[in-house]
Amino acid sequence: MSLAASQYCSAQDLQVGFYANKCIERSGFLGIFSRKYDVERIVADKVRDAYYSSKYRNIVPALLRLQFHDCFVYGCDASILLDGPETEKNAPPNLSVRGYDLIDDIKDEIEKICPGIVSCADIIAMATRDAISLAALRSSREEPFRYDVETGRRDGIVSRGSDIVDLPPPTATASNSIKAFQKKGLTATDMVYLLGGHSVGVTHCNVIEDRLSNFNDTGRPDSTMNQDLVESLNEYCARNPTGQVSLDQGTPSIVDNSFYKQSLYWNKGILKVDQDIVFNEETRRTVVELARDTYKQFNVKFWQAMVKLQRVGVLTYPQGEIRQSCARRVS
Repeated sequence: MSLAASQYCSAQDLQVGFYANKCIERSGFLGIFSRKYDVERIVADKVRDAYYSSKYRNIVPALLRLQFHDCFVYGCDASILLDGPETEKNAPPNLSVRGYDLIDDIKDEIEKICPGIVSCADIIAMATRDAISLAALRSSREEPFRYDVETGRRDGIVSRGSDIVDLPPPTATASNSIKAFQKKGLTATDMVYLLGGHSVGVTHCNVIEDRLSNFNDTGRPDSTMNQDLVESLNEYCARNPTGQVSLDQGTPSIVDNSFYKQSLYWNKGILKVDQDIVFNEETRRTVVELARDTYKQFNVKFWQAMVKLQRVGVLTYPQGEIRQSCARRVS
């Protein structure tokens, strides 16, 4: 097998369809016969299989969180995938991050037919897009919601757990989160849009324990949280101290705008930031707009914010490398 294109690209900017003509198998005399592989279709098929498989539990929030945690350190460079005792992967905030095995499966499949061409960073971006598409709400008559992903990223060569200080903790307020997002070139509005990923996310009882019973060491629950929800979660968490709690109490398996409605109309934001965005003067107007949007309007805004997130700190040639295994550097 020979490939028609070099693994390198002189373009400094990301582009839609970057891999369109880069994975071509040639055979026969002087390579007269050729077979073109659709990299994005390979990724989409693997994600679809994972979505409907019991092997990968809740793959949509897993990939969304993996993408976010990767981009918020050095940038969207797949540095979170690197193995090692002191890498990002093994830093405490990332110990519950999942999705590595699916990214590895996709990388292995692509390397068989297109070695040394497709970056792990781009695989994360494409796989996250395809997971969102599968979970986006639509009518039975509509095509799946699927946005274009810019590709052309290269993989980072540095990964240190000590460098994850920019990741907002689950206890962050809206103000704290706005500052963290601004450091990455993202606005308060971008932040609110990207919190749409919480529409399919989960947290754990121990993470929200303070909001339920001892908020800010007051010995009382957070007064901004729906008190009926406080009571039901206290009962649930008493029985399940390590139990999971859906961040969207309405439609927890669908990427939609019910997450904003529950925070705005019923004070049912699970994390502090989820509720805080309703009261913060920089974010409230956006929350109101999203709560009133149609599903399609929300999908477009969420997609646009995801594309912007996936541009944060990217590496393009000659920076970085193209890993053969997502967990190990080339050299």
